[in-house]
Amino acid sequence: MKRVNAWNTYDSGMLRSCMDLADDYKDFLDHGKTERECVDRFVNEAERNGYIELSEAIRKGMKLSAGDRVYSVWMNKSMVLFEIGAEPLESGLNILGAHIDSPRLDIKQNPMYEDNEIAFLDTHYYGGIKKYQYVTIPLAIHGVIVKKNGETVILRVGEDEDDPVFFISDLLIHLSQDQLKKPASTVVEGEALDLIIGSRSLTFGAETEKENEGSEKEAVKKAILKILSDNYGISEGDFESAELEIVPAGRARDAGFDRSMVLGYGQDDRACAYPSFRAQIEIHDLKRTSCTLLVDKEEIGSVGATGMRSRFFENALAEVMNLCGEYSELSMRRALANSCMLSSDVSAAYDPYYGSVFEKKNTSFLGRGMTFAKYTGSRGKSGSNDANAEYIAHLRGILEKANVCTQTAELGKVDMGGGGTIAYILALYGMNVIDCGVPVLSMHSPWEAISKADLYEAYRGYKAFLREAEFTNF
Repeated sequence: MKRVNAWNTYDSGMLRSCMDLADDYKDFLDHGKTERECVDRFVNEAERNGYIELSEAIRKGMKLSAGDRVYSVWMNKSMVLFEIGAEPLESGLNILGAHIDSPRLDIKQNPMYEDNEIAFLDTHYYGGIKKYQYVTIPLAIHGVIVKKNGETVILRVGEDEDDPVFFISDLLIHLSQDQLKKPASTVVEGEALDLIIGSRSLTFGAETEKENEGSEKEAVKKAILKILSDNYGISEGDFESAELEIVPAGRARDAGFDRSMVLGYGQDDRACAYPSFRAQIEIHDLKRTSCTLLVDKEEIGSVGATGMRSRFFENALAEVMNLCGEYSELSMRRALANSCMLSSDVSAAYDPYYGSVFEKKNTSFLGRGMTFAKYTGSRGKSGSNDANAEYIAHLRGILEKANVCTQTAELGKVDMGGGGTIAYILALYGMNVIDCGVPVLSMHSPWEAISKADLYEAYRGYKAFLREAEFTNF
C-alpha cells in the first residue's frame, strides 16, 4: 500500500502555512514544558478566542446555545473545551483527546541534602525514560511551590540565557570499566538521578584550614536555602507542598538543513495536543458539538484526579448539558455513546538505525502524514482499544475529501513491546474511538523529533474531523 509523502503535495501557500504553524508550535513547546504551563497558555488563548470559563457560565446562570464556547480546567493540570453545535448534545460530540504530561524527573517531597560540599535535590523519575539519557545534559526546574498560607510561588529556572542550569553527573570514562559492563537499564540507577544545585558555602574570609575547622555543617545546603529564601520566599519545609519537574533546558529548534523537522522536549504528546487545540478554537458553525480534552497523567496510566480515568470530563459534560437545558442521566449516557473520538496521541516513526524492531508495512514514517493506529496495547493487543472497521472507513472518507495525507501504524513488531493511550478509557462509554496522531523519532528521550509536515497534516485532519464526523449506528 503506497503512502504519499506530504511534502510533495504542497504548493507555496501550503508550505508557508506548514512552516508558520511549526514556528508557533515551537514557541508553545518552549513555554509549555509542564502540564500547568500548557494549561495556562491554552486558557489565555481560548479566552482570546471567545471561550468562557464553565464555572463562570454556571455562576451567571447562562443558557448555552449553538456557537457558544466554554472551557473547564481541573486542578490546573487538565482541561476540556466545548463549542456547542446546532444538533442536540444527545446526538453525540466530536471529541479530540490528547495528553499534556511528558516523561521527566520529579523532585521528591524531602529532597535537599549535601554530600561532600555539593548540594543536591533528590528526584523520582516520571513515566518511561532511559535513565542514562538524563545525565550530563543541562536541566531546568519548572513548577510550583505552595506555602502554608496558600501563596503559590512559580519556579522556572534554567530557560533564560542568564539563568543557571542544573545537571546530574556521570562517571568519567577513565574509571568506568565496571559501570560499562552493566545493562543499559541499570547503568544509571533511579536513585542516582539526583540534581546538582550548588557547591559554594556562605563562609567568607577563612584563609587557613584551621580557620575553616569550625565551619558550619551543611554550609552549602544552607547557602542554597538562603538563596531560595531571598529570591523566592520559600523554606526547606515548603518542598513538602511543591510540584517541581526537572526537564531539559533549552528551546525547541528547527532540525535538518532543510528545516523539515522540529527537535524539542515533550513532543509526546504535545505534538498532538497543540494541533488538537488549534483545530478546536479555529472552527465555527458546527453541526455537532466539538470537544477537546487535554489531560494529565497518561504517562503513568491516566490515574488520579487529573488523569483520564477520573470523572472530570463526565462532570463537565453534565454541566454543559444542564446549561443547554438538555441534562438527564439518560441524555448524557446517549451523548457519550453517540460520540466520535480521535485519541490524539503520537506513534513511533520508523528509524532506519533500529529497523529490526519495526514491521515496515505497518509502521509510520516521517513526512507521510497523520497516523492512525487501529489498536495499540502490547503483544496480543493487551490493554488496547480496537477501532471498528466501519468507523475507520467513515474517517477515511472525511480525510480523503479534505486531501489530508494519512498513514497507518502499529507500535513495533508484535512481540517487541507496545504501549497504550487514553483511547480505551473513552471507549468505555461505548463511543467510537481510534488513535490518531503524529509520528515521533526518539520518543521519550529528552529531545524528540517530528516532521513539520506530519504536524500540519494532523492539524488539518483534526479540523476536518471536528467539522465532518457524525455518528451512525455502524
